[in-house]
Formats: sequence, C-alpha cells, structure tokens
Amino acid sequence: MRAIVIPQPGGPEVLALREIAEPKPGPSEVVLRVGAVSVNRSYDLAVRAGTSPFNPTYPVTPGVDPSGEIIAVGDGVDRARIGQRVTVLGMVRCGKCEPCQAGRRCLHNKPIGVQAPGGCAEHVSVDELQVRPIPDGLSYADATVICRHGAAATAQIATAALQPGEWVLVMGAAGGLGNILIQLAAMAGAKVIAAAGSAARVQAGLDAGAAFGIDYRRENLAKRVTEITDGHGADAVLENIGDPDLFKGAFASLATGGRLVTMGYHGGGIVPLDVKQLHLKRLRVLSVAPAKGDVDLMRCLQWGAEGKLSALIAKTFPLEETIEAHRLAEQGDAIGKIIIAPS
Repeated sequence: MRAIVIPQPGGPEVLALREIAEPKPGPSEVVLRVGAVSVNRSYDLAVRAGTSPFNPTYPVTPGVDPSGEIIAVGDGVDRARIGQRVTVLGMVRCGKCEPCQAGRRCLHNKPIGVQAPGGCAEHVSVDELQVRPIPDGLSYADATVICRHGAAATAQIATAALQPGEWVLVMGAAGGLGNILIQLAAMAGAKVIAAAGSAARVQAGLDAGAAFGIDYRRENLAKRVTEITDGHGADAVLENIGDPDLFKGAFASLATGGRLVTMGYHGGGIVPLDVKQLHLKRLRVLSVAPAKGDVDLMRCLQWGAEGKLSALIAKTFPLEETIEAHRLAEQGDAIGKIIIAPS
C-alpha cells in the first residue's frame, strides 16, 4: 500500500511517498481504509520537524486522527465491525490497566503518527478501543475534524465554567479548534468575540457565530475587548496559540475574576505573565481538564451529522501531495483544517 513516511526530521521535503507492507491487525486491533486525516501543527508538523515533545520514533508515518472504513479485524474483535465507518481518537484510556490507574499512557492506546504508523496512508491499524462510529450523513473529513477538536473544545469550555450571557474571547478563530469553540460557546449562550490575524480569518469566526471580531494583527486586542464589552472585559479567554505577544493582549483582555484557559502552544509556548494583574484582578490561568468519556464527542459528531456543528476545512489534498499540504500548514495562512484524502 502507499503511505507517507518521515525517515528523519526535517522540512516538508523529507516526506516520502512509499510502497510499504499492508498492516495486519493484532489482537484487539482493526484495520481502516483511510478516507481522511488532517495535518495538525502540534503533532504532524512537530513530528516532521523534530520538535515534538512526544518522543516520536523514526521512521514514522504521520497522521493522528484518521477516519475511514474498517476492512479487517484481529482476534477478539467482532467481525460484524467490518464495513463500519469510524473515526480514531488519538488519546484514550481503558481505565483498567496499571498505567491508566497510575495516570500514565494506557497500554492499549496506540500513539499513531508519533510512535506507531499513522493515518497518512491508504490503510492503518489501531486498537479497537480507539475507534468511534461515524453517524450517517457525516463525511470522513468532517468526522476527522470534529473528532480531533469537538471533545477538546467542550472540555475547554467546561474548564472555563462558561455561563450563558458571559463574554468569551476565542483566540485563533480561523483554526479548526477555534472555529468549533466559537460554535459551541455560541450554542451555550455566551457572547463570543472572535480574534484572528487577518480580516478574512476574523470573518471566518463571525461566520461561525461570533457576535464580534478583532484582527489582533492590526488592532489593540485588549482595548477593543474593553470597547466591545462596555468596559467589562472578557469573562473567559480561550487561548490556544501560546504566542508571547498575543498572550499578553489576551491576558490583558480579562475582566476581574476572569479565566484564561489554554491547551495549545504552536506559537512558541513561552509567554509573559503579569502576576500583578493576576493578583489584583483575581484572575485564573488554567490548563484544560481532560475530557471524560465519550458523551461530548458523540454529541458533537451527531451535531455534525445534523448540520448543527460544522468543520471548517481549508483544502483537501491527495496523498501524493502531502508535501504541499505540510507547506500550506506551515505557512499558517490556511483558514480551517488541511485534510489529506489517502483513498
């Protein structure tokens, strides 16, 4: 079968399209014919560039979030699953093994795209524990984006304890996660301000349901939030960039008693923190609490199938154009997620 291989870290040019052996499902595993997989900055680009904190094993096939059809199953898996349309969770826990009990990586969690072959291939093998059914009417591409970001967005909003009527500032409004955050926050009854780095990217946030938009490359972020909220500020800031300059403005946008919740760092990850304001305004800076169970994810997938939640997709590439897909993702200009369709 055809697959993309990263033989060693480097630029997009190291990505190699190769013919490799078909994956065979081991016990409790399933093999998917991959319909879609996304290009993620925090995983795929970092693994390829050699900057990932997750100790990738080279050579490796990237792709942490494939969706597709089950075409083979291993021992212990019901053969009735063959033919099912599923999406793959990159990080799951069985809750039973010793590492799970100790808060470490689950023994049954296969770190595809990092330490095991990922979904940037025609076929991929994963543990049955990691697959979830795709509702009828939802495409593989949309399922990949919603699976990647739906539960994470729900967990971030829950960590912020966002209430109806509160002001929330969503940074990175044109990204896959930011766009879903806007939709879910608006559905929760919050007053959403979308912040992004160009007029077109701000418009994507407004189209997703934000009431107001700010171009943080051209406007003073904290000043505009103050103006929009009539001096109140943002009750919550959902910040998933980790850029030192942008973080400063996002933090300064908080209202007294506000909460900044972060779960991303592709902008660098080392940011300034005004501890004086943290104390005087009784602010909180929080990391996202992990999602619990499948309820939120399955609800998001169903909303996607019903048209209540949409996936913002910038462009879809065939497998043989993965280098171009990585280049586009690295430029940071794409509005929405970049998808690779291997088959």
